[in-house]
Order: sequence, then structure tokens, then C-alpha cells
Amino acid sequence: MASLKTLLWLGVCLSAWIITTADESVFKAENVRWFSLDFKTILRWTTKPSDHKYTALYSSDGNNWLDCPHCTKVSDSECDLTAELKPFDRTYTAKVQTEPLSEGDEEDPDEFPHADSLPFNPYRESNISAAAFTVKAVDKSRVNVSITDPLTSIHAGGKQLSIRDILKKDLKYKISYHKSGSTGKRDILSDSITALVSNLDAGQSYCFMVAAFIPSRPKATQQGAWSPRQCTLGDRNSLEELSLGTWVGIAFVLLTVLITIVMVTVLCCRCRRQRNTSQSSAPV
Repeated sequence: MASLKTLLWLGVCLSAWIITTADESVFKAENVRWFSLDFKTILRWTTKPSDHKYTALYSSDGNNWLDCPHCTKVSDSECDLTAELKPFDRTYTAKVQTEPLSEGDEEDPDEFPHADSLPFNPYRESNISAAAFTVKAVDKSRVNVSITDPLTSIHAGGKQLSIRDILKKDLKYKISYHKSGSTGKRDILSDSITALVSNLDAGQSYCFMVAAFIPSRPKATQQGAWSPRQCTLGDRNSLEELSLGTWVGIAFVLLTVLITIVMVTVLCCRCRRQRNTSQSSAPV
């Protein structure tokens, strides 16, 4: 009888443990991913709506897990780890723990349900936004391209750092240009924020785009976003600059005017003929 009661008690305890564990597993964080632009790095995850809270921890190059106050027991599904991921050129891993609804003195945080992220290196993987630039003609066959380094959300010594402050000599710019109306493109690389593009056809209009380029990175993250296109003014006759749509519009207007003139002429001739006929048929 005692053994039966013991078995029943163990069954109740086991069921309660399974229910509790299953409940927390249902709300376990999933799809833990890094989102980084210009070295501002956000850790995001997905979970079902609940009263659970989540704690994000991170590790550098496989060392001990570290936490930060604003990522501890949060209700949101994201955490800004920008300030923690320094130095930038290291590999970081994060995990998001599901905190229990009831706190116990003997609970080991390492046993909480958690989900891990993939490794992430800000220096090599943070996306780079489009850079602003200007194009100024030097003479008929050369233009000067001046680029502004995108700013980051990182501050040091009272200064907001640019991507060049972080990437230094690794940062280059790819300049892509083509003759207006042509699909043939040329690319050049510049080590600085200024570049002289030469050997252009005199009097022709050219269009330019720029993008940050970091050769030392993996191929997937070497190039930043392309900037909006900017075109120079050519010296060609204004009629040569008109697009196909404009020519079609001009032809339509001319055709409409021609048809109107013809119709008015026909109507005038018809009216005159009728008047002459009326006069000739009148009695004398």
C-alpha cells in the first residue's frame, strides 16, 4: 500500500514537472537573429504572447556568458546590444532565456529554456547604408566625385563616429558610372572620399552611383547599399536629350494639330461651295 502511494505521488510530481516544463517550452524564444546597420546591432527573436519575460546574454569568442541591465527580464522581443559588442572585430554569440513565471531560490538559470543565435561579427557583417555624394565637372572630360562617410550610432570622446572611424583603411568606395541612355557601366574603386573620374566623352551626360566597399569582408557583406543616381548635364542639343515618351507626345500633338487644320479647311470649302450654289440658283 505504501509503495502504491509512493508511485502515485511520484506520478503527480512528474506530471506537474512535465506540465511546467512544457508550458515554458511553449513560450521559448525562437528565431534569434542579428540585425545590424552601420554598427547599430539589435538582437531580435520571436515568441508567442505571454506573461513570460526574457533575458538576452552574449558571449565573445566562446568566453563566459555576459548580461546587460536593459536586456534582463524584458517583455519585448528585441534588445539593443550595440554598446556591448566591443571590440567590433570579434565573433559574438547570443542566447535568449525564457524566465519562469514563479521565481524559485534553487532554480539554475542555465536550466531555463533558451534559444541560441548564429555567430556574428559586427566588423565583418554589419550592413552599410547608402552614402551621400556630389558630382562636379572639372572640365569637359573629367568630373570630381565627393563622398560623405555615413555616420554610425557609436559615440567616442564626445564625437559621433563615421564608418571610416571604425573601418579605417579597410573602407573603399565603389563608383559606378555610365553614359546617359546607355546600359554599359564602368566601376572604379577609391581609397578616399574624393575621386577624379576621367576619360569621359566631352559634351556627354553621365550618371553616377556610389557604394561603400570593404574588400577584407566576406563577399556577401563586402558592398554597402547603392546611393541614388546623380547625372551630369551634357552639352548635346536639347532635342537629343528628349526621351522616347517625349517624342511620342510631340508626334501626337503635331498629328492632332494637322487633323484639326484639315478638318477646318474641309468644312470651310464645303460652306463656300454651298454658298456659291445658293447664289447661282437664286431667280434673276
